[in-house]
Amino acid sequence: MTGVQRPPASAPRTRTPSESRRRLRGRRRPSTTIALVVTSLLASLLAVMGAAPASAATVDTSAWYVLVNRNSGKALDVYNLATDDGARITQWSRNDQAQQQWQFVDSGNGYYRLRSRHSGKVLDVHNWSTTDGGNIVQWTDNNAANQHFRLADSASGYVRLINRNSGKAVEVQNAATTDGANIVQYSDWDGTNQQWQLVRVGDGGDPPDSSLPSSFQWSSSGVLAGPKSDGSHDIVAIKDYTVVRHNNQWQVYATTASRSGGWNLVHFAAPDWSQMANAQHTFLDTASGVGSGYRAAPQVFYFAPQNLWYLIYQTGLPSYSTSSDPGNPRSWSTPRTFMSSVPDIVRQNMGNGNWLDFWTICDAANCHLFSSDDNGHIYRAQTSVGSFPNGFGNTVIAMQDSNRNNLFEGTAVYRVGNTGEYLLLQEAIGSNGRRWYRSFTSDRIEGPWSPLAATESNPFARSSNVTFPSGTSAWTQDFSHGELLRASNDQTLTIDPCRLQFLYQGLSPGAGGDYSQLPYRMGLLTQTNSTC
Repeated sequence: MTGVQRPPASAPRTRTPSESRRRLRGRRRPSTTIALVVTSLLASLLAVMGAAPASAATVDTSAWYVLVNRNSGKALDVYNLATDDGARITQWSRNDQAQQQWQFVDSGNGYYRLRSRHSGKVLDVHNWSTTDGGNIVQWTDNNAANQHFRLADSASGYVRLINRNSGKAVEVQNAATTDGANIVQYSDWDGTNQQWQLVRVGDGGDPPDSSLPSSFQWSSSGVLAGPKSDGSHDIVAIKDYTVVRHNNQWQVYATTASRSGGWNLVHFAAPDWSQMANAQHTFLDTASGVGSGYRAAPQVFYFAPQNLWYLIYQTGLPSYSTSSDPGNPRSWSTPRTFMSSVPDIVRQNMGNGNWLDFWTICDAANCHLFSSDDNGHIYRAQTSVGSFPNGFGNTVIAMQDSNRNNLFEGTAVYRVGNTGEYLLLQEAIGSNGRRWYRSFTSDRIEGPWSPLAATESNPFARSSNVTFPSGTSAWTQDFSHGELLRASNDQTLTIDPCRLQFLYQGLSPGAGGDYSQLPYRMGLLTQTNSTC
């Protein structure tokens, strides 16, 4: 999707014969007519005094709600995890993630603003439209009439959202039942596609089973992006991708490998994956404070307690830069390190390996720094959320294997929705020499970790469980260092178990030679056996 686009207006509705017959019944008696006039006058008076709240839904302004459409059963959703003004609002299979959670902010006289937990922005009728089919988007909270909605009762405890400026109802356009269908306004006719159930988060009404499956199947894209060179950068590969959705674009940071054997970082972005091949590459060594020298394996996330973005990478030590805008690659600060030296436990166990691939994830109390050593060990250090980025210590071995290839590198840890579960991914080298991914789960970031899909016969991602669509060549047999697309950009690294996609590096099966010269390219896996 390429940003906010106005959809066509909802199609006119055709009345059923029974509806038409009801409308064509004989003239009303005078007493009935008088009653209708009185009712109309009372309705007008209520409109002047302020809309009465819906009896079916008494909202708690301190709570968060998921809004489920009666017709489709899908939830009101900020499309593609956008955080920018004007981003589309759609419906999507319910998962109760932050992009589907809404808070009712009191605007007075029975009206509310609906604030997204993911972006902090509110529902908005775009450009103050008063026409049928006007787009519903998100926008910075201005407490304006086009952002005010009242609740109107429908049958069976459902409500309609009526806009204060236009008087129209929020609906799923054309009564669609597909993921990604537009949310628009339309004249209030109490249709089921205009009716919403308010499900308070944590109050039952659980979403469909959102646990991870015990095995995975994937479909891969073709090559989405490859290296680009300029006068001062002769690039042979881009790899180690990290990605967030910001300003209605996928913001990708990656490692560059030069023909001279050097490593550094690059940024590129596009609204849609199909446009990545044409995206401009900005090299961070010359364009930002990150600077020149050895820089590799980036990770980007938003650290909400500080309202600051962090770019984590390796320089020999775990390092980071900060920015207020990940969409501006020139804005990153000069590097600082989390630690001043290699911890003793790493030096004593890494053998001939390398300490690398640093990964940060936080829970409510602590931030955790994971790393690998190309020698069968995964390490974890810890600091408090309040102390981050300082104070990392108490480095321990989180997992180990006597076969170094089983836990080789590329550790990544995620929070799995609201399940209370964490997912750890680790890159391995298979018996055929190809790269693949193993997975483990735990109910604590600290572990212990239990295998999920972690064998060559039941992998998380390997050539044996990845297919390529008709017309797309099987361009790689390696599924190497990458990242799951996240449901939120913050330090919790939350993923939606109903929408698993994995951005990875692959290369031609016939490629060989020195590791630094392997021609890695970018691809995207999409899960095809979701349990949701």
